[in-house]
Amino acid sequence: NIDGQRSIFHALTSIKGVGRQYSVAICRKAGVDVRRRAGELSPDEVEKVITVLNNPTKYKIPVWYLNRQKDTKEGTNTQVVSNQLDNKFREDLERLKKIRCHRGLRHHWGLRVRGQHTKTTGRRG
Repeated sequence: NIDGQRSIFHALTSIKGVGRQYSVAICRKAGVDVRRRAGELSPDEVEKVITVLNNPTKYKIPVWYLNRQKDTKEGTNTQVVSNQLDNKFREDLERLKKIRCHRGLRHHWGLRVRGQHTKTTGRRG
């Protein structure tokens, strides 16, 4: 469900896990003009955009465009969108907590994870 009044390039970015560059790449691989409105697309063009979105490596979108490279379980390169993105993120955090690595423990304790100073900042919340 995307806004039909916006251009297809901007409308695709409303999907969680799809950014601006990736939406342009999807449109180009699907053969859709980036400046067209999302509501003006024919059903065939919509299906083409969906298939490119679901199978990016099949349409030769480079691996470095994808947001899930070398998955820890499957070892595959995929583009994860919407609810799948939330599930994968939750699984990753649970895995870090389970193996009790430093990042997992910091997430568990609710502290800053990426090396920020915590002596004087972040005292509320």
